Amino acid sequence: MSNGYSPVEIKLPKIKPAHIRYAIAVIVILILAFGSIYQIAPEEIGVILRFGKFVRTTEPGLHFKLPLGIETLIKVPVQRQLKMEFGFRTRAAATRSQYIVPAEAQKEAIMLTGDLNVAIVEWIVQYKIKDAYNYLFKIRDPDLTFRYMNEAVVRKIVGDHSVDEVITIGRASMANQAKLELQALCDLYEIGLQIDQLIFQDVNPPDQVKPSFNEVNQALQEKERKINEAWSDYNQIIPKARGEAEQMIREAEGYATERVNKAEGDADRFRAIYKEYARAPSITRKRLYLEAVNEVLPKIKKKVILDELQKNLIPLLNFGKEVEK
Repeated sequence: MSNGYSPVEIKLPKIKPAHIRYAIAVIVILILAFGSIYQIAPEEIGVILRFGKFVRTTEPGLHFKLPLGIETLIKVPVQRQLKMEFGFRTRAAATRSQYIVPAEAQKEAIMLTGDLNVAIVEWIVQYKIKDAYNYLFKIRDPDLTFRYMNEAVVRKIVGDHSVDEVITIGRASMANQAKLELQALCDLYEIGLQIDQLIFQDVNPPDQVKPSFNEVNQALQEKERKINEAWSDYNQIIPKARGEAEQMIREAEGYATERVNKAEGDADRFRAIYKEYARAPSITRKRLYLEAVNEVLPKIKKKVILDELQKNLIPLLNFGKEVEK
């Protein structure tokens, strides 16, 4: 039964075969272009493998490679500062970083010292990849191998020192020694890494004996403080005493020189007077007398000058007034 509607015929545009070929060619070109062009960042180098075999490295910038899996790219951050943690792990790095100690990290930190004590050693290694080829192809798993090498070197060095050296005075020298030995081991195995720094982050005794170790550390610090105070007093008192002694010696030497010079001058003056006396005794005696009188008279406050013919001196001296005073 017909309802009065007639079917509508929709005609689709015809696509020419040439257009399909052009579209396919464009898609293939885009795929080849995206698979061939790659960018290397400033802190990286590119390692190119052709069918899995190393062929070349490329510096930072824009480069081309064979597409469709013929050549593959591995980017290696050779200029980036890498870090590996032992004995702990960083949960979140921020202004106040958060750390955790998982079970495998706790096993790394427990070490036996040279005097058969136990220490908990946490350390950080900062390093760079200096040879991308050795890093990628000389060792099967370079990161895991490097972690094992770190643990072996640090355990060896801790085992060569006493627990007091490990916890207190020997940490800096031990860290430097560990860095040198670790670098030598990396060069031996051609792992392609350069060690920049090895730092002992925290070294503590086990929790069971930590109070005793803290008391020992406090005693050592008190000892160092007393020694420093003693040296401070020594450096203040001894130089002062030496200076005073040197001053007294110089004053004594000056006094001795003065007395000797004065004595020599008096002797020379006496000899000169004697020569003059030998030439003219009466004149010399009179001159000596006058010089003595000239020296003595100014020191006398009250003077009475008499004629040598004066016989009665008492009225002239007026002793009565002197007695009343």
